[in-house]
Amino acid sequence: MAVGKLTFTKAEREKLAEFLWLLNWISVLTGAILFGLGLFLKVEIQKRQEVMLEQGILYVPHMLITTGLVACAINFLGGKICLDCTDTNKFLRWKMVMMPYVVCTLVFTACVLAGAVMCYSISSQLEEALFLGLRNAMRYYKDTDTPGRCYLKKTLDLLQIQFQCCGNSGYRDWFQVQWVSSRYLDMNNSSVRDRLRSNVDRKYLMDGVPFSCCSTASPRPCIQQRLSDRSAHFNFDRQSQQLNLWRRGCRSALMEHYTQILQSIGLTVLLIWLFELLVLTGVRYLQTAMENVIRLGDPDSESEGWILENSLAETARSNFNIIKNLGKCYQGDDDDPNINIPSAATERELPSRCAHIPETS
Repeated sequence: MAVGKLTFTKAEREKLAEFLWLLNWISVLTGAILFGLGLFLKVEIQKRQEVMLEQGILYVPHMLITTGLVACAINFLGGKICLDCTDTNKFLRWKMVMMPYVVCTLVFTACVLAGAVMCYSISSQLEEALFLGLRNAMRYYKDTDTPGRCYLKKTLDLLQIQFQCCGNSGYRDWFQVQWVSSRYLDMNNSSVRDRLRSNVDRKYLMDGVPFSCCSTASPRPCIQQRLSDRSAHFNFDRQSQQLNLWRRGCRSALMEHYTQILQSIGLTVLLIWLFELLVLTGVRYLQTAMENVIRLGDPDSESEGWILENSLAETARSNFNIIKNLGKCYQGDDDDPNINIPSAATERELPSRCAHIPETS
């Protein structure tokens, strides 16, 4: 039994073809939107590439860009096909193309859905990329005279000021790295030498943060040094400490920023998928209705269209058998159990041949 079977008159088939022609041109625009969203997401990711390991993330914008380009091509062709379907004679030249076109549209629609799912499922990978990228950037913050790293101080300072954040998870992350270059350390100072000797890796660690961690909401001049020693600063209480520095880590701030972008893109892509699903359904009805008209031989007669010619179970069973038979075709001769079994005709020939062999005494 066919799934979703409908009956179409000639006028209804023509209206369906014209409507699908319009939808395909709208789909070309949605393909351009997908391309633009993927390009925008790629630019946003690469904008923070100094503080992010983006190698495992760029597949999402690349997926959207590729899907958008494919959408423009497929729907441009689909518009031409649907327009010609208003005339039965013109449809004949597209008859062999219709099924591959429907299959390509189905695959493309599945890719759109996959793109929407990726936008919502990338959060864990994004957070890990930000964690590793920020950790490396903080580690090289002091290397202002090293080629390839000299820009990281400016990048991190601008990032912390713009997003009002400090450190990777919080301001105490700066306590674990040497963020002051050795060029600015007074080696004649005994306290500096003692601090370097006290560290196994000979790093100058201190309970201080860069100036970009200072909060603009602080009621007093920013305190950046000796943050663990409350007695070192006059009237330094817990309340003033909370207002003194940005409390939020930059990883969570960037996660919030990118999550908003990804959720907006994911919702847009999901709406595009629903629209493409509507187009796919209409194209399938048009294909089956036009093929049935040709089968009947009367262009003016009514014809049936459907989504699936058989039930879901029968269709799945039929496709499984096709795949199974294709697999058998590629099996080697050694794997064929019947390759060495003689046929019945061969067995009948053997005795007759033996009868002509003369007996030897």
